[in-house]
Amino acid sequence: MRVLGGIFDIPDKEARAAALEEQTLADGFWQDQEKAQAILKERASLLDTVTEWKKQTQAASDALLFLELAEAGDAEAVEEVERAVPELEATVSRAELQRMLGGEHDAQSAIVSLHPGAGGLEAQDWADMLLRLYLRWAERRSYSVEMAEHLPGEGGGVKNATFTVEGAYAYGYLRAEAGIHRLVRISPFDANARRHTSFASVFVYPDIDEAVEVDIRPEDLRVDTYRASGAGGQHVNKTDSAIRLTHLPSGIVVACQNERSQHRNRTMAMKILRARLYELEMEKQKEKMEGLHKSKKDIAWGSQIRSYVLHPYRMVKDHRTGVEVGNTDAVLDGDIDQFIEAYLLQQSTVAE
Repeated sequence: MRVLGGIFDIPDKEARAAALEEQTLADGFWQDQEKAQAILKERASLLDTVTEWKKQTQAASDALLFLELAEAGDAEAVEEVERAVPELEATVSRAELQRMLGGEHDAQSAIVSLHPGAGGLEAQDWADMLLRLYLRWAERRSYSVEMAEHLPGEGGGVKNATFTVEGAYAYGYLRAEAGIHRLVRISPFDANARRHTSFASVFVYPDIDEAVEVDIRPEDLRVDTYRASGAGGQHVNKTDSAIRLTHLPSGIVVACQNERSQHRNRTMAMKILRARLYELEMEKQKEKMEGLHKSKKDIAWGSQIRSYVLHPYRMVKDHRTGVEVGNTDAVLDGDIDQFIEAYLLQQSTVAE
């Protein structure tokens, strides 16, 4: 049986948790509230991993004991082994998946942006379908989601949407979704019921820790306020609470309009801008041709990572890993873990 301790590097995690515990006891620990919360969050995550390892190690020991009893002819022990072993195998599989999430920011929360490709209403509707897919996926994993910007398209769908997904390893999982997504279907907007192909892009950034320094000079920012559009209540639509930040040196533009308070919109917009600038800087330093911005392609033919075909047959295929799924309804309802896991396994194998 595979050993969970080797997967999780338990001794290192226990030592790190102990070191963080010492920091919480130091004088002045709570003077910097944000730093203190970050330390407590990291310590809690480490302790959860250690506790789970100890729990599963005990379960493995119990299973071995029942196995010995079963080999001696104990019928009840046989039943217990048949129940325990599949559970342990599933636990180890989940642990191995976490091991693949070893990137610098994989454990962080994520910031996701969706943009429709060319095609007007067709593409906007497809972007809206993808938005629902990721919201359902996050709900399945009990992640919390906060919408930063949701700009409705003319006639339906969305022109763009940006949201945060908060929870352990949200970025590690969702980075597998970054790229161009293609939909083939009979258009519900075409009176002649013709087949249409639509594209939408998904960009994913890590919600970087506040302790990570990103130099954003006030003189490099242009700040615009405007009245929010779409749903949000009377206050949202009657005040200039929406914020648009333009980072002049890089040309990056970030908007946030879903909060009632202009201050909260600005805070969220700054968070997204920091994440995007950090990602851009990391790409420059590492000179990765496959980096998010350097690999940015036209939202069109030949550049998609995944195709969702609803006509003339029903199939979802990931072009990077070759994984195919026939249950398109389940996939569009957020059941995408098999695609994510296959991609992470592929990347892990390449890295090794």
